[in-house]
Amino acid sequence: MVNLLVREYDEAIAFFTNAFGLELLEDTPQGPTKRWVVVGSRAAGAGLRLALATSESQLARVGNQSGESVGFFLHVEDFEATLERALAHGAVACEEPRHEAHGRVIILADLYGNRWDVIEPPAGRADR
Repeated sequence: MVNLLVREYDEAIAFFTNAFGLELLEDTPQGPTKRWVVVGSRAAGAGLRLALATSESQLARVGNQSGESVGFFLHVEDFEATLERALAHGAVACEEPRHEAHGRVIILADLYGNRWDVIEPPAGRADR
């Protein structure tokens, strides 16, 4: 599981489930304003903990947790459908789709500006 700072729980849940097709795996209250929120894939055994930024230091890092580099990788089965859905829900293409040895790839920015490599591996090649 990876921790991702967000400005607001519900907007982040909506984005990651609608744009990237992740599942809401857990949303457990932990007091009046704090929640334990995880989106991800049960099948892949991967999760993204959405952590509410509460300090000035944390708020300054929302959307820039990996600098200008790609910080996250999303392997998908249907590149075109994922790209269409992501763009329709507010993701921003940082480049044109391209073909690499490891599959079809595009860098997308999420609703906060974090960069994601969205990858459809070549047919017959297992996801990493």
